[in-house]
Parts: sequence; C-alpha cells; structure tokens
Amino acid sequence: MLQALMNLLSLCFRPFGQGSSRNSGTKFQSFVGISKEGKDGLLWYRDIGRYGSGEFSMAVVQANQVLEDQSQIESGPFGTFVGVYDGHGGPEAARFVCDHLFRHFQETQGVVTSETIQRAFCLTEEGFTNFVSELWSTRPQMATVGSCCLVGVICQQTLFVANLGDSRVVLGKKVGNTGGIAAIQLSTEHNANLEAIRHELKDLHPNDSQIAVLKRGVWKVKGIIQVSRSIGDVYMKHARFNREPIDAKFRLPEPMDMPILSANPTILSHPLDPNDSFLVFASDGLWEHLSNEKVVDIVHSNPRAGSARRLVKAALQEAARKRETRYSDLQKIDKKVRRHFHDDITVIVLFLNHDLISKGAVQTPPVSIRSALEH
Repeated sequence: MLQALMNLLSLCFRPFGQGSSRNSGTKFQSFVGISKEGKDGLLWYRDIGRYGSGEFSMAVVQANQVLEDQSQIESGPFGTFVGVYDGHGGPEAARFVCDHLFRHFQETQGVVTSETIQRAFCLTEEGFTNFVSELWSTRPQMATVGSCCLVGVICQQTLFVANLGDSRVVLGKKVGNTGGIAAIQLSTEHNANLEAIRHELKDLHPNDSQIAVLKRGVWKVKGIIQVSRSIGDVYMKHARFNREPIDAKFRLPEPMDMPILSANPTILSHPLDPNDSFLVFASDGLWEHLSNEKVVDIVHSNPRAGSARRLVKAALQEAARKRETRYSDLQKIDKKVRRHFHDDITVIVLFLNHDLISKGAVQTPPVSIRSALEH
C-alpha cells in the first residue's frame, strides 16, 4: 500500500520544455537547489526548492479515492508558470489540463499577455472537448468530468493570474516598515455560493429562473454544480453531451440553447512591487478551512521551509476540529472516507526574490515539476 501511495503522489522532474511520459518509469530526478521531499501517510510535500524568481514550497494531501488535484511549476527563460488544477467528477480533466495547458502556453514563443494566456485556456478546452467526443461511445461519463484551473505567470516584473472555478491565489504584502503583512486576494472565483456569481448567471440567462438553485444550503448552477466556469464539464456546455447515456442527475429537463458553464478565465495583471513578499496558490480545499489572513500569517510567522506542509496541516487540524475529532485520529483515516472530512488539498507557496525579478535573472537549471503525475 505504501508503494501504491508513493506512485500516486510521486513527482516527476524533467528539463524545461521537454515533455513527460507516464510510462517513462522516472520517479524522481533531482535538480540543484531542490531538497527535502517526502511523504506522511496521504500527504506529499517538498519543503523548499528554488525556481526562477526565488524559492518555493509545495504540498498535496489526498482525500478522494483517486487524487483529483494536479499542479505544476515551470520555470525557464520566459519566467515562471504555476498551475493548480482541482478536478471534480474524476481526475481526467485535471490530468488533461496539466498535460496540455502549459504546452499551449509555450506555443506563444515567450510572448506573455492576457491574450496569449486566454488562447492557451481556449485550446485546452477545445482539446478536452474533442477528447470527450472521441470517448463518447465507450466512456460517456467523461462528459461530466471537469476541473477548476488557476494559473500564475511571472514575466518581466509582472504577475498574470488566470482563473476558472474556486481555487485561489493570495499575495502576502509587507505593510511599509511596520513588520506587518497584508493578505490580498488576487484571483476572482466562480462559485454559485457567491452573490456576484449568481447575478452574473442571471444576467447571462435572464429567462431561466432555475439557473442558480439553493440545495441543502448550497447554491448550485442548475442545482447540479457549484462552479460556473471550468475546463471540461461539457455536459453543461454542449447540448449533444447532455443526454443519455450520462447519468440522469446530470441531464437537464429542458433543451440547452446556449452554454451554461464557461471556460473563459478571469485574468488579472499585477505589477510586482518590492513589498510583495510571497504568493500562496491553493485549491479550495485549503480555503474552506483557513481564511486568507490566517494563511498569510502562518507563512509570514514561520521559516520558509515547510510552508506549504504547514498550511495543509493547519487546514487538516481545522477540519478535524469541525468534526469534533483529533488531528491524530484524522491522520489514520484512509482515502475516500477522508473525503467526509476534507477535500484533496494542493498548496504552492512562491517566495519572491525581487533582486532576481528586477534583473530578469533566471536561476539555472530550469525547473519543471508536476505533482501526482503517476497513479
């Protein structure tokens, strides 16, 4: 079982710009400056490492029977690319995004703009839709698989953030010379529990009184899914997939005359400031238990090494508290049953070295990291 978990949570390192293969047999390939990686039950972590603009910390904990989160860090001559992909309905969409989104981004030949990022998202969505079409006769359930998609790109002293769904990136920003730190959320979330998203849905679908439905205290799009934007979930985007043989709970009672969900990301550009200290990228499994301020305080108040693992542990402790159980007992609960306590959680912390950023310097060798590559 331990070996199975190692396979499940192993990372693959490969030279920047080269593809990876699940069949290559490569588990770990060490780069200079990358250290302290390990696992603890269903938790995998890499406590500290170097990327093009500073240091990073990374951790993943599994709750589902099959890990549905994927994530990656790519750092090379263009700058740095970070992706957190929180799958739902299965792992396939998140894996597809991790296989293809950065590859499409590379096709821009180093030109980083909101438009080139948008294009990479669009091509990834088109590719997954074609993938579902090819499998429709044998695996129609692929039409109901999707993924949230959070991307950060650091290029020429600017941070671009693109998001679909409800993963989140928060900036830890120094407050003058006070020694304090402020938490600034940079991503826009697309979850029907947010009133602004319900208004957006109603504006897009003015004749549909059931576009957002409250079920058991949770708002859902058409009473089915919480997120309003994603990669995949093509059953909510194309009428040809919203029919038998997909499960009846996904089929709409009325014809679909326009897409209900969108794959159009919200994109923000943020000029990096010397007071910008670090960035925390994470799937919603972290944020449902910890506030932005708590997350930033934990990172700021502790050594850099182990930051991501420390955040995951804090979220699990809070999840255990909410269920009136002990953290030590939660650790003993196996995957799948764990999902009753918390979701899969992915955390990437990027520490910003402004000397490197301002000089446009790139640490060598380039870094290419993907979590949960093999299952």
